[in-house]
Amino acid sequence: MPRLNTTLKQVRQNAGMTQSELAALVGVRRETIIRLEAGAYNPSLKLALDIAHVFDTTIENLFSFDD
Repeated sequence: MPRLNTTLKQVRQNAGMTQSELAALVGVRRETIIRLEAGAYNPSLKLALDIAHVFDTTIENLFSFDD
């Protein structure tokens, strides 16, 4: 099964943003951000787009899959 890789934690920290702040901006709970950063949750397309928009980047820069 493919494994989710993410740079979300690094990107968020580089922006000086907390998990709670990001969660509020994209309309999810902080726990969702924690799971995303750990690669334990696959985001919906809308959530991935919303997060990418917050950081003015692409989905591909934030998320990828290993086979």
